[in-house]
Amino acid sequence: MILINLLPHREAARKKRKDVFNLALAAAALLGGLIAGTVYLSYEAAISQQQSNNFVLETEIKKLEGQIKDIAGLETEIAALRARQQAVEDLQSDRNLPVHLLSELVLQLPDGVFINKMVQQDQQVLITGVAQSNERVSELLRNLANNTPWFSKPELIEISAGSTAISPKEQRRTFNFNVKVKLMRASEAEQLAAKQAETSASSASASAAVASAPKL
Repeated sequence: MILINLLPHREAARKKRKDVFNLALAAAALLGGLIAGTVYLSYEAAISQQQSNNFVLETEIKKLEGQIKDIAGLETEIAALRARQQAVEDLQSDRNLPVHLLSELVLQLPDGVFINKMVQQDQQVLITGVAQSNERVSELLRNLANNTPWFSKPELIEISAGSTAISPKEQRRTFNFNVKVKLMRASEAEQLAAKQAETSASSASASAAVASAPKL
């Protein structure tokens, strides 16, 4: 006996494959959605954590900025106090400046140079005098520049030829001069003296080393 299947088996197989494909597509879509959701949630958690960290950092930065402002204010106050202290010390030392001016000027004044007038304004001193020659004036400038820590930056303002009456019948040629020099404060003079002493010691050591070196 021969059996003939009259049912549409091809359509049934096609439908079955289509159902399987749709089921696989839905499963893939569901899996993709789960993965996307998981990634999204992880990103959201990371962003939230980073925002929380940023908030903490901003809070700490504001605290540090406040502390920096406080420190800057303290440094300004310290600088102002130091400036006031230095001003008081300068006022105390300036009281003795005329004494140092006269004593040092007597020591540095060459022979043949005479002072007619001195005018002091703050630390600037204008010296007016008479010298027997130009060389005497140059020697005075060298002495003021190199031989004492109490004077600095001597400057010849003016020099002119003149004459001085030695007797009713005798005139001697002289030179009138104006010299400006800076009178140093006690603290500045001490620093300059220490520097000059150090330089002299270094020069002496170098000279001694050269003298003791064996000759070839």
